[in-house]
Amino acid sequence: MMNGCEGSDRPVLPAKSPNNSRDAAASRPAEGMEGRGRAKGNACQQNMPRTQSRENGVPSALERIREAARRDKGMRFTALLHHVHDVQALREAYFGLKRDAAPGVDGQTWRQYGENLEGNLQDLSERLKRAAYRAKPVRRAYIPKADGRQRPLGVTALEDKIVQRATVEVLNAIYEADFLGFSYGFRPGRSPHNALDALWTGLMTKKVNWVLDADIRGYYDAIDHEWLVKFVEHRIGDRRVVRLIQKWLKAGVLEDGVRTRSETGAPQGGSASPLLANVYLHYVFDLWAHRWRKTRTSGDVIIVRFADDIVVGFQYESDAKRFLNELRERLGAFALELHPDKTRLIEFGRFAAESRRRRGLGKPETFNFLGLTHICGRTRKGDAFKILRHTERKRMLAKLQTVKAELRLRRHDPVPEVGRWLSSVVRGHNRYYAVPENSRALSTFRYQVAWLWRRELARRSQKGKVTWERMTRLSNQWLPPPRIVHPYPNQRLRVMT
Repeated sequence: MMNGCEGSDRPVLPAKSPNNSRDAAASRPAEGMEGRGRAKGNACQQNMPRTQSRENGVPSALERIREAARRDKGMRFTALLHHVHDVQALREAYFGLKRDAAPGVDGQTWRQYGENLEGNLQDLSERLKRAAYRAKPVRRAYIPKADGRQRPLGVTALEDKIVQRATVEVLNAIYEADFLGFSYGFRPGRSPHNALDALWTGLMTKKVNWVLDADIRGYYDAIDHEWLVKFVEHRIGDRRVVRLIQKWLKAGVLEDGVRTRSETGAPQGGSASPLLANVYLHYVFDLWAHRWRKTRTSGDVIIVRFADDIVVGFQYESDAKRFLNELRERLGAFALELHPDKTRLIEFGRFAAESRRRRGLGKPETFNFLGLTHICGRTRKGDAFKILRHTERKRMLAKLQTVKAELRLRRHDPVPEVGRWLSSVVRGHNRYYAVPENSRALSTFRYQVAWLWRRELARRSQKGKVTWERMTRLSNQWLPPPRIVHPYPNQRLRVMT
């Protein structure tokens, strides 16, 4: 077993391979990642700043851990806790939290904890050192989903948030060297639009004729604790850090005054849950799928995963069906299963429309990924294939329902105050969904928001009446017009890689 504090003279591993099964030199790699140069120094020699020094270029402690993890993929890090209980690390974690987040079971808010910040952090650091830190149960809360159901969330106690965030900073330095290029969810420097760009580019540049839209049933609630700890121990040899993770998993959930514990699940809401969920699927799905497409396929295969949302594209239907059957077996071995209603294998790609027309079938089916519906389309001249992406209908309706409920509460607020709030809503919606070819959906959302606002203004009095002429003036004043802000994926991906 190797200690994470030991240095190494081994050369840096090359950058991760792009997202294709055979042609590593593709002109537009969907998942290419740049390699990084070596950092000097011992992997665990603690220095005061946790960030790169601009004055003398001395690498930080986390950078040395990152470099050691990159050099040796088999290294187990056995001395990590001192990076977590470092007061400066805890302070940075505290200031990285949302200041207006709901309190956990301890009832403590960000501002209350900050009234005696240094004393609280020093006490927390000492408890971590002597293993006296105890994780509190997670308070259960629910938020509405796009389909009308309730999504359970966990509201973590403030000190648990701080420790989790500090721990995740250290673990990210290790696991970012391991995670594969087609994994995008909840990773530093990666966003949903990076995953959407990779998917669009893969569908446009590779020979994809079939798409598997896979959904894991209740993924966060199904994660097996025993398997998760085994996966973590592949890289983390510091038993104190592993025990921290086990404390969070075993803390349980508090709902209606009743505390329940389970051997499965990672409550959503904490800083550690997304990373642990990624670690689980890295070993269960990513490594297996990457090996499968190199050894088991007879054609092109593209893979894009964002957390538990998975899309796989295939050149041949036979590969797609074999992958789906073997994926079910693979997930079942680790207490996971595909959702039978939400997992679909569809004919999709540049030849799908013509193939279905010859067989007397309708247009190619569509699929949803990260809030956008992907459609087989053509250019305006009709001479070339194009992937069209429109706002997912359920997402738009759910957002409009939220706006409707909030407008009802703000009915008698001053018009400028409501206008500023709606401006931020429309601007935030556009910031995410303003992708090429989606102008009509953006205009529809803006119109529906204006219509809901007009209805609430008319209900302010029994004789209230708001003409569309006045509503047009208010809309032009407060609601940002639809404007495409995202470039075509191949353009942005080319700049990034």
